[in-house]
Formats: sequence, C-alpha cells, structure tokens
Amino acid sequence: MKKWAAAAIVYLLIVMGSYMFYSEVIAGEQQTTNEHRDSHVAEDKTSEHGHHGEENIAEHESQVEADVVYDGTSIVVKLTDQQGNPVDDLEVNHEKLMHLIIVDEHLAEFYHVHPEKTGKGIFKLNKKMPEGTFKAFVDIKPNNLSYQVKPITLMIGNKGTTHSHQALQPDQSLTRKIEGYEVTLNMSSQKANVPITMSFELNQTRLEPYLGAMGHIVILNEEATDYIHVHPVSDQEPRFETKVEEPGIYKIWAEFKQNGEVRAFPFVVEIKK
Repeated sequence: MKKWAAAAIVYLLIVMGSYMFYSEVIAGEQQTTNEHRDSHVAEDKTSEHGHHGEENIAEHESQVEADVVYDGTSIVVKLTDQQGNPVDDLEVNHEKLMHLIIVDEHLAEFYHVHPEKTGKGIFKLNKKMPEGTFKAFVDIKPNNLSYQVKPITLMIGNKGTTHSHQALQPDQSLTRKIEGYEVTLNMSSQKANVPITMSFELNQTRLEPYLGAMGHIVILNEEATDYIHVHPVSDQEPRFETKVEEPGIYKIWAEFKQNGEVRAFPFVVEIKK
C-alpha cells in the first residue's frame, strides 16, 4: 500500500512538472511565433494599402502640361513635365504623335488637326485661324508619364472674348447630310453612367480607313469641359462603345473618310440620369 501511494505521488509530480515546463517554455515560444507572424501580416496589409493609394493618385494626376498658342499663321503646342522640362517621348496613336481638337465657344466650328514635331516637346501646324475664342484639346500618349486631356482656352484676334449664345438644343433627328453623304446615328442608350453603343448607318462601300480606324468620334459637353475621344470596336464597321458619366447636353462629331474626303457629322444629344 505504501509502495502504491509513493508511486502515485511520483507520477503526480512528473505530470505537474511537465505541465509547468510546457506553460513556461513551449507556450511562450508559440506566443512569440504568433506575435511575429501577426506583425508581418499587419505590415503586409499596410504596404499593400499604401501601394494602391499611390497608384490611385498617379491615375488622377497629369504629369504633362500642354500649352497652345497661335502666332497669326501657325498653331504651336508646347509639352513640358512638372519641372518644366520638354516632354519628347510620345507613343504613336492612330498613326499620329498628336491629335489636336479645337472648337469655338459655340461648338459650331470643329477642327481635328495634327501638328508636326519641330523640336523637343514642340509641335507646329501652319493654319490660318479665324478670330474668336476657342478651346483646344491636346490628345497625346506620353511614354512613362501620366496625362489627362484638359481644355485649353485659345483666344485669337481682337474678338478673342467670350460672347453669350443660345444653349445647345438636342436634335430631333439624328440624321445628317453633308456634301451628298448621309449618316444616321443610332444609340443603344442615352443614360448617364451606363455603357452606350453608337452605330452608324452610312454607305460603307465608300468608307475608307481614317487614321487607322473606320471612323473617329469626339464628344464634348455643352461647356466643352468634358472630352471623350472614341475609336471603333471593330476594324470592319463604324461601331463605337463609350460611357458618359454625367447627364447633360453633349455634342458629338462623327468623322468618316469617304471617297478620299474626311467629313465630320455633328449631332447634339441629351444624356439623362
């Protein structure tokens, strides 16, 4: 009986000693490991959040400034970075380094031209412009620099002032005829912030590629502050897809090359909520 009791006491001491060893040593090591792992998880999450934040800022910040002037006989465009250095590395976009869209204050005059490079960050186009107030949109794709197209006010001559004019009115018919060529615009929707497909009815037997595409679309809101340049989704037909974020009155210029001549067919539409 005494031997059994002694053995039981020894066994109990062994169990208690093992438990204390686990609590103080092994459990302590496991806690340290868990804390180390959790610390890395927290660091990874912080790093990931910061990285995405920098990307979002870059997406909304233009690193290139464009300046447009008219010297009486030519349009001159100057491109600089945020430090004032010339921006010279551009990607060819639809056969051109630069597309320059110019409209007058009434959105009645429309020019889609292509200044040629004459120096580092300098582009020039010999063109006689009428007097008035215009807005220019420099459409480029710089390499390794973010860029957003913004309206640039261009005042030419003594009449380079803002004049009051009637607001644009949506067209009752979306069919236009210029120089005997008829084009009809069909829109899948006229609602804001939803995908819109624009297709055109025209004589495609006379349709030719223009700047590497079967047509181009430029869209401006009534104030000429929102700019959209759309290319066809197909190389075979004039069908375009886009989205207009804000409701309002918009003017659309659809450019097509037919029988060797480029014509811009204008349409005014209302985009609703």
